[in-house]
Amino acid sequence: MAIDIGEVHKSSKLLINGIPYNVEEYDVMKPGKGRAVYRLRLRNLIEDSTQDITYHSGDKVEEAHVTSAQLQYLYHDEDHYIFMNAETFEQYMLSKKSMSNKKDYLKEGNVVTGVMLEDRPIDILLPNFVELVVTETAASSKTDTRTAQNKTCVLETGLTIGVPTFVNEGDIVKIDTRTGSYVERITQKK
Repeated sequence: MAIDIGEVHKSSKLLINGIPYNVEEYDVMKPGKGRAVYRLRLRNLIEDSTQDITYHSGDKVEEAHVTSAQLQYLYHDEDHYIFMNAETFEQYMLSKKSMSNKKDYLKEGNVVTGVMLEDRPIDILLPNFVELVVTETAASSKTDTRTAQNKTCVLETGLTIGVPTFVNEGDIVKIDTRTGSYVERITQKK
């Protein structure tokens, strides 16, 4: 369905030459004379590449009709991440490249929202927070407790982040998936 460029906003899904794109950045310039200029940074949802496109007021773009479905993460192999539709039990593959850093927050069995285009997933939406087990931490010394410092740790998914010095291996920590930062310790290793 074609819509006016003025109706597009950040996170809109557009279909350009049959390829779905997500609007990552959206900027409008209104010169004193002439038509407004719309500059969009688009992310290709198939190949995970970005490109900049300029439109003018009055231009029409095709909106991608997307739906959502609950998908359960099953496993990954060399090049793909495998998900299963929680209602139909149909399995889908998303390429490693299209997953980008989202893979760092996925554990087997996690349920995420899949963005579907014509009954195939083109993207996933992570929850804002996930809980992951700390598998490795840097050593801390007694003087580390005198000042607020962070040390590095590795989580069960392989993600490396900074955590407070009181976090130890085996602890479960809450991570903000939007920023990739530590939020709090959920449970302490027994």
